[in-house]
Amino acid sequence: MMTLELMFGSAWGPLLIFALRIVDVGLATVRMLLSVRGYKRLVPLIGFFEVLVWITAVGNAVKFLDSPPHLLGYAAGFAAGAAVGLWIEEKLALGVSALRVMSAHGGVEIASALRERGFGVTEFPAYGKDGRMEVVYAVLRRRHLPLALAQVNAWDPDAFVTVEEPRTIHRGWMFDYRRK
Repeated sequence: MMTLELMFGSAWGPLLIFALRIVDVGLATVRMLLSVRGYKRLVPLIGFFEVLVWITAVGNAVKFLDSPPHLLGYAAGFAAGAAVGLWIEEKLALGVSALRVMSAHGGVEIASALRERGFGVTEFPAYGKDGRMEVVYAVLRRRHLPLALAQVNAWDPDAFVTVEEPRTIHRGWMFDYRRK
């Protein structure tokens, strides 16, 4: 244990605390975002490791409260950890997104293009501020969202697009299951 204490007390201490904070805050950010999406088994596991890393970082930061570099490492690690956590969650792209497209002139083409790429699409006519339009609605995996948005942009760059994260989905072609 003395080696660890010497390491945190050295010039490398602030950098170690910085790195630990990146890990623990990154894990905390991912854990919170997955918690909102309902990943009930993964969230406690992430929480375990998050707290293990956090207690090491905070314990060593408290030992060196009189050292500005250690405190700076702690604070900067928090900020960097938040950014890293958001980046990780974005790359994981877990869950689903609901894509809604309102197009004045390309709705049918957008729906066809999305169907050709394997997405389930519902389309219906609507009436907006400037008159008749098509509404295209699809629920897809988040990792496929860039492909779907590229298709929308190719057919109607002026389309009004919203993307939401549905909390619960029952059945549908994407989530079909056999009924007993």
